[in-house]
Amino acid sequence: MSSTPTALATTTPLGSPRLRRILAAYTVNRLGTWIGVVALMLAVFDHTHSAPAVAALLLAGQALPAFVVPAVVARVEASRRGSELSGLYFFEAVATALLAVLLWHFWLPAVLLLAALDGTAALAASALLRAEVARAAREQVEAQPGSATRTSESLENEAHEAERKANAALNVCFSATFVLGPVLAGIVVAGAGAPAALFIDVGSFVACGALLIDLHSHIEEVEGNSVRARLRAARQHIDEAPLLRGLLLVYAVALVFLEAAAPIEVTYAKVTLLVGDRGFGLLLGTWGLGAVLGSLIFARSMRRPLGAMLGAGSFAIGLAYLGFAAAPSLIFACMAALVGGIGNGVEVPSLMSLVQRLTPPRLHGRLMGAVESLGALCIAIGLPLGGMLVALSSPRMAFLVVGLGGTVASVALFRLSVRGVSPAPVGDANSPPTASPKRPHKESLPREPAPK
Repeated sequence: MSSTPTALATTTPLGSPRLRRILAAYTVNRLGTWIGVVALMLAVFDHTHSAPAVAALLLAGQALPAFVVPAVVARVEASRRGSELSGLYFFEAVATALLAVLLWHFWLPAVLLLAALDGTAALAASALLRAEVARAAREQVEAQPGSATRTSESLENEAHEAERKANAALNVCFSATFVLGPVLAGIVVAGAGAPAALFIDVGSFVACGALLIDLHSHIEEVEGNSVRARLRAARQHIDEAPLLRGLLLVYAVALVFLEAAAPIEVTYAKVTLLVGDRGFGLLLGTWGLGAVLGSLIFARSMRRPLGAMLGAGSFAIGLAYLGFAAAPSLIFACMAALVGGIGNGVEVPSLMSLVQRLTPPRLHGRLMGAVESLGALCIAIGLPLGGMLVALSSPRMAFLVVGLGGTVASVALFRLSVRGVSPAPVGDANSPPTASPKRPHKESLPREPAPK
């Protein structure tokens, strides 16, 4: 028998120079972003001495862009000029440089406006980058010797597995920067000041854009090249894919509860556990360590069903919040944080891989944009929810509520994971779909190919 299937089965993201370059650019960008975000939050608080001002900054940079990111992604995919993805990173570099200058001549409304523009470009770039990662992984499989002699089903299974490995590698990079970024930010801001930290962020955007300068995100669309037509095509796919629609809705409910924990954590550490800033930093660091472990677990679990892993990851985060509610001391809270971090490291790549599996490649960018926007909206709802729960009760009771909400929603994700099986039709990722009569179809979560 030919050894080609084995060769394809062992394809790894690091075997592709293009994927290695994308992963390197993403890592540099995420490190710079962490430094910039932490520096900007500290600077806004130092200038205003107002927690609501910091909350307004987070909402401007994360929630407001949710309403326009899908349109930005569709606009970039419609462009034929090339280097559009790099253009978004260069735009972020300019916006961040202006933010650094504004810190010397502080004016909060201008800071919020630039943060919103920067956040819009960031979320759109993140969605397009994830689509490029999936496309590069798929093309790596298709370029393997002997692929032309294999069945389309076999190639498709290998392509989905390659996409999943690429998402796992991307998540390992994210988790590593999640641990290192805030630490580096604290050191830089303390030693050189917030403007200097923002200029480091500018450098990361420039480096990332330069590394991705030859990537072209244009996707042909049979419905037309207008932004409206492209958004309509993505909306039509979601409407005709009840499983995908249900998955996103249930996940959104879970994410609202999971994001609600952010405003609870500081009060929990300082008032409930009485461990101060260092204890709070230890909790965050332990969660980050768990996220790295979760990323490695996902990377080593290529044969596990994605739906089950998504549900398990979300369940672990909800369980961690219940652990916070019951923890009598910092050591037990850190144990809960480790569990939650592991769930975090499993949950994110599972969701991205599952959405990509249920979506034709030509729509990956727009669906990733929809997921980014959904996450931003959930943050906008979750942050006030967490603050309200703390104000009305106590940090322990607030964690109990969000933990119960998160675990219940996770059980619903588990229930979705036991439904039937077929991935979305693929076609050519770079060409418009062929017209075909619409017909109802039974949809289900994809089953993984049997181990070889």
